Amino acid sequence: ELWVSLEEYQDALELIMSKYRKQMLQLLEGRKREDAEPVLKVHLANSGEIESQIDRICEMREVMRKAVQMDDEQFFKVQEKLAQLELENKELRELLLNSKEYFEMGREDLPD
Repeated sequence: ELWVSLEEYQDALELIMSKYRKQMLQLLEGRKREDAEPVLKVHLANSGEIESQIDRICEMREVMRKAVQMDDEQFFKVQEKLAQLELENKELRELLLNSKEYFEMGREDLPD
């Protein structure tokens, strides 16, 4: 759920950035080059900051994906071990039951 939420957040952020870039281009085209310089500098600064945040989000997503993968692997190992122990337990119970039956049959054959 966390992974899906992170991907949705990243998609929303990319959509916002594309709209922001479109508006900035429209602004820049409508103004003179001299008037656009400060806006362009702010845009570049914001763009760099947002880019670094997107990179951090991508890194977090990758870390979380690896954590989920490791957790899944551990879960499957535990499930496999549990199944193995249940099978061994069943076999040991059968051996115990057989040995009890054999012991009881041996007692019946002994004279009182």
